[in-house]
Amino acid sequence: MNEAPALDMRPRAGNAALELRGLVRTYKQAGGLLPILRGASLTLRPGEIVALVGPSGAGKSTLLHCAGLLEHPDGGQVMIDGRDCGKMSDTERTAIRRKHLGFVYQFHHLLPEFSALENVVLPQMIAGVKRGAAAARARHLLGLVGLASRETHRPARLSGGEQQRVAIVRALANEPRVLLGDEPTGNLDQHTADEVTNTLVAIVRQAGVAALIATHNLDLARRLDRIVAIEDGVLVER
Repeated sequence: MNEAPALDMRPRAGNAALELRGLVRTYKQAGGLLPILRGASLTLRPGEIVALVGPSGAGKSTLLHCAGLLEHPDGGQVMIDGRDCGKMSDTERTAIRRKHLGFVYQFHHLLPEFSALENVVLPQMIAGVKRGAAAARARHLLGLVGLASRETHRPARLSGGEQQRVAIVRALANEPRVLLGDEPTGNLDQHTADEVTNTLVAIVRQAGVAALIATHNLDLARRLDRIVAIEDGVLVER
């Protein structure tokens, strides 16, 4: 039996980092069908940070799940770095998620038994980076967000803002093309949210990553390059 050709993971010059083309997503409920996305489209370029806004239940998380290859849309295309991910096998989609996508959630989801450094090292080792190189990059990233002196601390010994900064650099550890954030400051007080926002914007711009950040925080949204809103299942510029 012939083996499937290896997926070419190299960045493709000139491509948008992320394109969502006419995404449709409908859920089945006891009372019938619930349409969430009705043809949502968006293009993100490398280095661009876009805020995704909308009321609870509008479909922000659904859109992020489809963009992050965690969920299959019922229609439309998800293009990452010029590749049509709808035509990929589950193994290929996993490889794209691991190499080209980073995720930051409202709750940091750090592994409690590991230090800040180890939490940033682990995803790199899973992706095949040797431990020494992974540790060096983890130290560099933690230093960029002011946590060099806290790298040996486990999450329980870090503040909420520090934990979320670790989560941000963990998401960037494998040098993704796209960063997806789902309310990354939603669990923080206003002062800490401002600090984490500063960190997020600075490090994403330095890395040249395309970022799509779902948020209810309009102050955060206004500091990004563009704002798009989900309205009746489609994306509109604000």
